[in-house]
Amino acid sequence: MTYDEFRRQIGKAGLTVKGFAELIKQTPNSITNYAAQGEVPSNLAIISALMGDMAEAGLDFRSTLGKIEFEAYKPRGNSLRNRFGRIDKNSPQHALNIETKL
Repeated sequence: MTYDEFRRQIGKAGLTVKGFAELIKQTPNSITNYAAQGEVPSNLAIISALMGDMAEAGLDFRSTLGKIEFEAYKPRGNSLRNRFGRIDKNSPQHALNIETKL
């Protein structure tokens, strides 16, 4: 699905990108990054299409999502929240990484 079609589908559901991201426990930036690629992953395409069609049919997708327990995606790699790049070798995080690799 193209990013434009994705935006149209979430618009049918009465959502912004920020609102959609909050519902699926992702950051808005992780969603808007797909604009540069021009397409969204199939899982987001399916979710947005279902939300759009449910909203058009007068069905409350928010209550359905509220019944599902799920965790937010975890950051990939060794990055820490609000910290990018290499981990200082003198930091406690570096020691933790070494211990977990042994």
